[in-house]
Amino acid sequence: MKPVFFSVTVLLISYNCLSEHIYTYFGLVICFMLWAKTVFHAENGLSDGFGRAVLITGCDSGFGHHLAKKLDRMGFTVFAGCLCPEGPGAQSLVEEGSDRIKVLKLNVTKDEDVSFAKDFMQANLPEKGLYAVVNNAGISDWGETEWSTAKDFQNMTDVNLFGAIRVTIPFLSLIRASKGRMLYVSSIFSFFNCLNMGAYSVSKRGLEAFADCLRVEMASFGVKVSIIQPGNFGIATNILHKKTPQDVWDEFDDARKLTFNKKYIEMACEYFNSLCTSGFKDCSMVINAMLHALTAPKPQTRYLLVSWREMFFFYICPFLPTFITDSVFHVSSMYRKRKVMLYS
Repeated sequence: MKPVFFSVTVLLISYNCLSEHIYTYFGLVICFMLWAKTVFHAENGLSDGFGRAVLITGCDSGFGHHLAKKLDRMGFTVFAGCLCPEGPGAQSLVEEGSDRIKVLKLNVTKDEDVSFAKDFMQANLPEKGLYAVVNNAGISDWGETEWSTAKDFQNMTDVNLFGAIRVTIPFLSLIRASKGRMLYVSSIFSFFNCLNMGAYSVSKRGLEAFADCLRVEMASFGVKVSIIQPGNFGIATNILHKKTPQDVWDEFDDARKLTFNKKYIEMACEYFNSLCTSGFKDCSMVINAMLHALTAPKPQTRYLLVSWREMFFFYICPFLPTFITDSVFHVSSMYRKRKVMLYS
């Protein structure tokens, strides 16, 4: 019996018993739906990757690096795209992995790198072809919109958004032939409008729009598209850009120096630099989600990866009215201090 039918039967029975205790009933609804989803997705997964190839971007470090090693151990042929193929991250893949790992120079902002990667892969594909593309390469930075330039936004989107588009389109025919998978590493900032993360949020929101449209189109070909939404994995990936208050202040013109108090800049730097040393200390939660998206018969469209303490808020956040999500910042001590410091 399919777990979803079983759970519906149990819920109907429980409603008759708990109709007077509506909150208990709805709690059961949520629990059984999550249970059914977990069990159903766990059935008949792909057990190994022998004969199948996966392209991963951003394998120098972080999620891409760890996923490349994991897929290699599962038997996949891994084309590991690295920004610096001579760097320590790429070289450790070569030294510690099998001969199935092929390190490629792949700067996702350069068409010529993508073209070379495709030619190399087509000449070295295993018998079952290209099974998946994992668009993992990304950069991060922080700063208020008024501290930024259009060039800052362009640099961010060129990697996080257009980099994924630039890699996706040339490989769709190969993925379509294998009825494979497309993965996109996004972020909670694709839907959570956090202070100081404007450029990053723009790039990730655009990435999810692209992936959502692609998912609908590719469904007709049997291709599955999933989005990974990590929370704070700053210490695990070292993706957050560290900078000093003086670095920020030196970029300001006289007008901005009159608007933004230097002590606020110091506070903001302290806060965001603290994020670099907090959050999850390893990538296992994200890697497990990626593996599920790659191997499960029915992968999820989105994998929200945050702590249990944050889970409830981030699950409901996209559905809340804007005035409620905006109000979150008004209760933040940093936001209140910021307001007092402006123009002072």
